Amino acid sequence: MLVIGIAGGSGSGKSTVVREIIKRVPSTEQVVVIPQDSYYKDQSHLSMDERQALNFDHPDSIDFDLLNRQLAELKSGKAVEQPQYSYLTCSRLAETVRVEPADIVIIEGILVFCNKKLRDQMDIKIYVDADDDDRLMRIIERDIAQRGKTVPWVIDRYNKTVKPMHLEFIAPSKRYADIIVPQGGHNIVAIKVLWEGIRRFVGQEQCG
Repeated sequence: MLVIGIAGGSGSGKSTVVREIIKRVPSTEQVVVIPQDSYYKDQSHLSMDERQALNFDHPDSIDFDLLNRQLAELKSGKAVEQPQYSYLTCSRLAETVRVEPADIVIIEGILVFCNKKLRDQMDIKIYVDADDDDRLMRIIERDIAQRGKTVPWVIDRYNKTVKPMHLEFIAPSKRYADIIVPQGGHNIVAIKVLWEGIRRFVGQEQCG
């Protein structure tokens, strides 16, 4: 099993890089994506106003214990019940998703390099970099279209938590990356080079 970690700021293009990698995976191999966002800690005991005021860009917001445990189980050949998180209610759903072990496991999220135990389980660590203004525009578009937010709400949250947490935790985690993809997920040349590295790594694993 090859475990790939993909980090980067919110709106940097991580999901695009993930899709480009998946497109290149041969049909003979299996790939699963484990989104960090599924592992936000359950806050259903709080009121809705309290939930919406939480800082979701701080490492403490992630249940890294569960994420590490489930990744270890996948690496040992066991299926796991991945939690599901709702951005509308800011709480975990009762339903889970069964995830089976695969040849390639991609762990994607803004904070996945902020936990040493999780980093140590990764074979390749990729940081997706992008200009701050570009990231903000993508965050606005995403949060309005997918999460039912308004422009003033998104900008207020960006200034209060997204930007400060990016500077404090996410951008510094770039130093742990094996590969940095500049210009976000639109850098096709970098993605092609990245895939060649992944392909060689998989080949070495199979030979080893």
